[in-house]
Amino acid sequence: QVQLVESGGGSVQAGGSLRLSCVVSGITFANRCMAWFRQAPGQEREGVTTILYGKSTSNADSVKGRFTTSQDYAKSTLYLQMNSLKPEDTAVYYCAASSRFAWAGRDCSLEVGRYDFWGQGTQVTVSS
Repeated sequence: QVQLVESGGGSVQAGGSLRLSCVVSGITFANRCMAWFRQAPGQEREGVTTILYGKSTSNADSVKGRFTTSQDYAKSTLYLQMNSLKPEDTAVYYCAASSRFAWAGRDCSLEVGRYDFWGQGTQVTVSS
């Protein structure tokens, strides 16, 4: 059974930082595209950043230079480090995994439909 469990969300003031974690079980961790998405109230879910073989492959323009993703293979955990947070970053954040094997060097998609397994989400609230 595949499980993705996020944690680390919370409330922070603008300019602050948070680190989200996503523990992955039931699937091979390294050789597939993994991603972080977010969904604000009344808006569609949007891709934030992707990672494959420990390298970030795609990032939304809105988070470039502020958010970074990483993997700890020993812990089967995906991280999202969020710095210089803004009120517009307020959303529920989800980690996601593709069911398909991916070769190193390819770019992973930021499209929702490319991912098959999802976590339950963790709320991030940024106040001004």
